[in-house]
Amino acid sequence: MEIHPLFSGMNSSTSGMTAQRKRMNAIAENIANIETTRTDEGGPYRRKATVLAEDQRFEVALDNSTHGKLARSDENHMFGRNEDKILSPLNGVKANIEEDPSAFREVYDPDHPDADENGIVKLPNVDLVQEMTDLISASRAFEANVTAFNATKSMMKKAIEL
Repeated sequence: MEIHPLFSGMNSSTSGMTAQRKRMNAIAENIANIETTRTDEGGPYRRKATVLAEDQRFEVALDNSTHGKLARSDENHMFGRNEDKILSPLNGVKANIEEDPSAFREVYDPDHPDADENGIVKLPNVDLVQEMTDLISASRAFEANVTAFNATKSMMKKAIEL
């Protein structure tokens, strides 16, 4: 009996929790720098955005070398199972932090030390409402992954009791 497939659900949940934690850290950094008009790189703080993608560290993706059996014809199709082995269990998710290229906010404040000759100050492209909404979303996604992890753990414990 193979043990590895039993843990694929836990691996997916764990990678999801890690990705959402990374996302929440980026959101916290954005909120902390919502008024930062001067950074080491020069100019105002630029919002950090989290990009989620499939993580293929757990297993190699299914390829067409399976003699046509269960080969994916569309990238959105799920992976299949061969008679001999699992071709690819759930892969999980990874989070990459990238800078948001959207324009900075501009306000008129001629008394601000970072104002240009026209009295315009460039502020970070961070919107507090959007950040709070993203924070709630990330928190709920984290909780959902914890619930899935605990459900998998519970099912494994019950299977051992049999």
